[in-house]
Amino acid sequence: MPRAPVAAARSFCRCIAAGAALLLAALALPAGAGDLDKADLARRFQPPLHVGDKLSDIPAWPITSELEPEAGPVAYAFESIDLAPIPGFEGTPMNLLVSIDRKGNFMDVALIRQHEPVFLSGLGEGPLRDFLAQYANKSLKQEITVSSLYGNTRSGAGGNRVVLDGVSKATASVRIVNQTVLSSALAVARARLGFAAPADKGPLAEVRSDVFEKRSFAELLASGAIGRLHLSNGELEKRFAGSEGAGVDAEALARPDDTCIDLYVAYLNAPTIGRAILGDAGHADLMRRLEPGQHAWWVASAGRDAFIDDGFTRGTVPARLAFSQGGAPVELRDLDLSPLPPDGAPPLNAALVLRVPPMSGVDPASPLRFELSFTRAKGSMLPVLTQRSAHLDYQAPEALFHRPAAPLPDWLLAWQDRATELAIITVALLLLSLVLARPRWMSVSAGRLKLFRLGFLAFTLAYLGWHAQGQLSIVQITGAVKSLAAGAGLKSFLYDPVSLLLIGFTLLSFVLWGRGTFCGWLCPFGALQEFTALLARALRVPELKFPARLGDLLDRGRFVILAALVALAAVAPGWAEKGVEIEPFKTAITVGFDRSAPFVAYAVGLLILGGLYYKFFCRYLCPLGAAMVLGGKLRVLDWLPRRKECGQPCQTCRHRCTYDAIEKSGAIRYDRCFQCLDCVGIYHDDKRCAPIMLMRKRELKGQAGTTSGPAHDR
Repeated sequence: MPRAPVAAARSFCRCIAAGAALLLAALALPAGAGDLDKADLARRFQPPLHVGDKLSDIPAWPITSELEPEAGPVAYAFESIDLAPIPGFEGTPMNLLVSIDRKGNFMDVALIRQHEPVFLSGLGEGPLRDFLAQYANKSLKQEITVSSLYGNTRSGAGGNRVVLDGVSKATASVRIVNQTVLSSALAVARARLGFAAPADKGPLAEVRSDVFEKRSFAELLASGAIGRLHLSNGELEKRFAGSEGAGVDAEALARPDDTCIDLYVAYLNAPTIGRAILGDAGHADLMRRLEPGQHAWWVASAGRDAFIDDGFTRGTVPARLAFSQGGAPVELRDLDLSPLPPDGAPPLNAALVLRVPPMSGVDPASPLRFELSFTRAKGSMLPVLTQRSAHLDYQAPEALFHRPAAPLPDWLLAWQDRATELAIITVALLLLSLVLARPRWMSVSAGRLKLFRLGFLAFTLAYLGWHAQGQLSIVQITGAVKSLAAGAGLKSFLYDPVSLLLIGFTLLSFVLWGRGTFCGWLCPFGALQEFTALLARALRVPELKFPARLGDLLDRGRFVILAALVALAAVAPGWAEKGVEIEPFKTAITVGFDRSAPFVAYAVGLLILGGLYYKFFCRYLCPLGAAMVLGGKLRVLDWLPRRKECGQPCQTCRHRCTYDAIEKSGAIRYDRCFQCLDCVGIYHDDKRCAPIMLMRKRELKGQAGTTSGPAHDR
């Protein structure tokens, strides 16, 4: 029977309004600035290295060396939280001290502070520090990813790709660590080391070294492989028209149709072009000189003007030539080669091989702009200088390149790595949905329902919990609110696809069936408690029950705990991190009881209590369960069937409900219901449902009376 959606929403809002307001207001805290100062860094970098003052344009400290006093900074050190405050699993960014050298190689990544639950007291910080140690000597020029411990841990490694070993039971956390390290390091590299901003159109094109066709200079020019800018004297004069530079060049005025300059440009990395311009030996020598990711162009000129002046110094940047791509200027520097004129080329007055810095981000297959400036002076004592420019748009032929597939973002790699697990869990969720949507066939047979339920709970505990690490926790709720309040979004959830799948399904189940879908079927620790209770009954341990009034009082305990954790998160986050240990999930499920004795004793103690008092933790202590109850207020269906005789007078279902979720009136208390489906089976079973049994008895009596009547008359 449907409930009014508006009434359900109002009920939900009344239950959570105060707590949500407190949580949102109190957790709207900044992520926090860095923790270190110059003195702290000086203790970490010993001579001959010295730490300079923190830079004003980017929060990083330059590191100089006594061995290279004139070299400027040889490295940079910075705190990740200043540059990439990415929320972790708990909602708070971690802080790492990252140092990179001037070539973009990692010197070290050190842990300053972190709040990941699995590293606080579960696995400890040792595995995290071991993970961070892998960055040393890796380069930002490489594609650095984290292995999945759920599949082929070295899949895709090789070439320019580096795969770091992950941490078992902390896969999502270390992927967030990797994103934090790379994002912060790239921010510094772009600001100080000349690394380009990320490309908007995917990976940069790569030269096809296997493609070579012998072409003449004329053929390359005709195909566009060599670009040409032709500027006559008259065309240049028009550019100065109306300025102080007009009419200054007598030769241009006298012979306007003559060539002022022909500017030639060619991309040299591609063998078809480079070998035609430089020759086979010259091209091979060039490629040996270039670093990975570095590109070079041949630039030459003919005519009465040259693109370089007589005072040009080899190895420097040509003052008159500017180079850009997509509006972003890039430095072109002379490689100090002396290329001979190519066969078939016109008489040249200047020719240079110019290169861009490594990791410049230039896409050699995309349009480029070469801009040549012209300066004229009017007057001799205090000349008035006027400058104009002309540009050549150049694009090397696409056939000389191939474009690699865009690398998947780290979070999507997590989904890809766990595709098999996600498929298995999705099938299980669909099966559970089918059973809950059409429960009659499964539940009418007590034996069939018991077999299915125990099988599904075994799957939840062993596969979903211990294997797939799919135990939801109150930490995810407080972490999500913290992230939203800090304006950081919920992207960190993408790194844990199993949990995100369960969260999405649980939110949907709130609307359809209420809170019991997760608590009764999908909580690994809840499943462990249920098996503990079965073991206790098998050992003839009696099941105890609290008096009704005391049970109602204890039932409110989990809401008190939830409110306390919210308050602690608001005023004392450090204590909140300790307070969430009231959940034994990390001990029993995440690390499989591999923790220190106090935590193991606590978890085992709760299981023992669960053997005596059915699902003791779930019903009386679980803050996540309290949050689930609040979410269950969104339920729009009263989907568990009831008869008018339920509770009046029949009490069969109430007495058999181990969760005390049925009132004396026969009404279902959905906030206590774990959706075991026992009452649904009783409702449909003519051997267990008293109203059906009574109705059948009356029918049989009626049939007996009808049969005996005629015989009596006779």
